[in-house]
Amino acid sequence: MRRVAITGLGVISAVGTGTSAFFQALLSARSGIRAVDIPFPTGPESVLAGSIDFDPDPHFPRARLLTMDRVSQFALVAGREAMAQAGLSAEPGALPSGLAPERFGVSLGTGSGGAGSTEAAYTALLEQKVARLRPMTVVLAMNNAIAAHVSMEFGLKGPSSTVSNACASSATSIGEAFRQIRHGYADAMLAGGSEALLNRGTIKAWQAMHTLAKPHAGGAETSCRPFSVDRTGLVLAEGAAMLVLEEWESAKRRGANILAELCGYASTTDAHHLTQPDAQGQARAMTLALEDAKLQTSDIGYLNAHGTATDVGDVVETNAIKLAFQDLAARLPISSSKGVHGHAMGAAGAMEFIASVMTLRAGQLPPTAFLENPDPRCDLDYVPLTPRDAKGLRAVMSNSFAFGGSNAVLIAKSA
Repeated sequence: MRRVAITGLGVISAVGTGTSAFFQALLSARSGIRAVDIPFPTGPESVLAGSIDFDPDPHFPRARLLTMDRVSQFALVAGREAMAQAGLSAEPGALPSGLAPERFGVSLGTGSGGAGSTEAAYTALLEQKVARLRPMTVVLAMNNAIAAHVSMEFGLKGPSSTVSNACASSATSIGEAFRQIRHGYADAMLAGGSEALLNRGTIKAWQAMHTLAKPHAGGAETSCRPFSVDRTGLVLAEGAAMLVLEEWESAKRRGANILAELCGYASTTDAHHLTQPDAQGQARAMTLALEDAKLQTSDIGYLNAHGTATDVGDVVETNAIKLAFQDLAARLPISSSKGVHGHAMGAAGAMEFIASVMTLRAGQLPPTAFLENPDPRCDLDYVPLTPRDAKGLRAVMSNSFAFGGSNAVLIAKSA
C-alpha cells in the first residue's frame, strides 16, 4: 500500500486567516469567540459564536460571488493557501509534470453546506413573500457545491466526494482521501472541510438542544471551556481547513516539501444513540486507527481531543481515551483547541488535524484554553492554560466524534 504525504495546509477560522496565525492563536490561547448580535424575528439576541470578519470582494470577482455561498468562499481561501504551500499553481491545468489533473481529486466535508443560502431562500419566500427565488438557489445551497468550486478553481478532475457526518465530516473526508491515494485510485487529493452555519435557523435549532455555552463571567471569549468543571456547552463557529495529500514517491520526485505523513485512519459508528456518545465506539476508532498506522499507543506523543465542552461529551471522551490507551492514558498529553476557535462542525476535524500536524512539526503542544479548574471526571493530562515543549514528537492523533455516533480518527507521523 502506498504512503501518503501531507504537502500543504490552509485555514480560515475565527482566530484568523492562515495556518501561522491559527497556530499562534492556539499556542497563546487567544480566543476568537465573541458575542454576536443576531436579528431574530422575535427580536435581536446576543449569541456566542466563533464568527469570521470576512469580506469576499478582495478574493473573488462580483460575478463569481453570485454562484458562491459563504461556505464555498471559505473553502477556496483555505484551499489556495494549501495549494500554494504545496508549491502547486492556482491556475487550472497548471499542475507540475507527474501530477495529472485526472489523478488529482477533491474530498470535502460539511455539516450544513450552503446553510446561509438556504435560509436566505426561506426568508425571501416566507417573510418577504417573493413569488420567485434566485435562479442559483439550488447550486448555492447544495452540499457538493463546495467540492465543485474547489475542483473548478484548480482544474482537479480526479475522484470527488462530499461527506456529511456532522462533526466528523472533514476528518472522514481526509481519511477517505487518504484511502483513495493509498489504494491507487488517485495520486493527490485536496481534502478538508468547510462550514458557514451562523444563521438564525441553525442557531435556534442548537439553542433548542440546550447544548450551547452560556456567557462566562470572565468575558464572552472565555465561554468555551473544554474539560473544565464550569463548562456549560459548545460554541458554534465557522471556517474551513484544507490539506494537500500526495502519494509519497510522487511528492518526493517533484521536490515537494513533505510536512508529515498521514499514516492512519479509522471510522466507526456507535449504533447507540443519536446524541449520546459511546466510549466503546470512540475507543474502537482510536484502536483501529493505530492498527491502520501500524503504531503502538506508546508512539502517540500528543492527542488533539474532540473536546466540545459539553458535560457528557468531555467525560465520555475521557473514558474512551482510557479504554484505548489503557495505562498510558495518564501520561499522554491531550488538549482541545475548541476553546479558542469554537466548534466549526463539519470543518472541525480538518481544522484540528491541521493543529495536530503543526504541533508535530513545531514540537510545541497547544494548551486547553481556560482550563483553570478541571472536572474531576476528566482526569487526564489536558495541558491546561499554557503551551508545553514537546521536542521529538513522532506521531500525533486527532479525534472527531459526531452526533449520530459517527467517529473518525486520524494519525500523522513525522516525515
